[in-house]
Amino acid sequence: MAEIIRFGISINEQLLSRFDGLIDKKGYVNRSEAIRDLIRNALVEEEWANEDEEAVGTVSLVYDHHTRDLSDKLTEHQHTHHKEIISALHVHLDAHHCLEVVVIKGRARDIKRLAEELIGTKGVKHGKLMTTTTGKGLE
Repeated sequence: MAEIIRFGISINEQLLSRFDGLIDKKGYVNRSEAIRDLIRNALVEEEWANEDEEAVGTVSLVYDHHTRDLSDKLTEHQHTHHKEIISALHVHLDAHHCLEVVVIKGRARDIKRLAEELIGTKGVKHGKLMTTTTGKGLE
């Protein structure tokens, strides 16, 4: 594990009070862990800014499985990109609607493109890409 370094920060009272309220609401044990998470989030965003960087994304899709050929189209997308799609979860939400969660690993630009293809498939009611990291370089 890396050496822990302590440093000071100057912040006005009102901003600190709001931050303390936020970290309390989110259940952080202390300010340090909250600040570490903020730094990690900024680093992940920086990774995604470099579209050649290896990254991970999850695409959530909600759709009516009775929509003609939609399930087949989504499955075909997944088979076409079997090297990038490392997992998929299919959940029946009710008698008509399904939630599909697809985990994609690869270059950021490729993940974005594949996510747009999946979300843009005719019949998908809602889709969202959640971006994250492979964890390399984060302590």
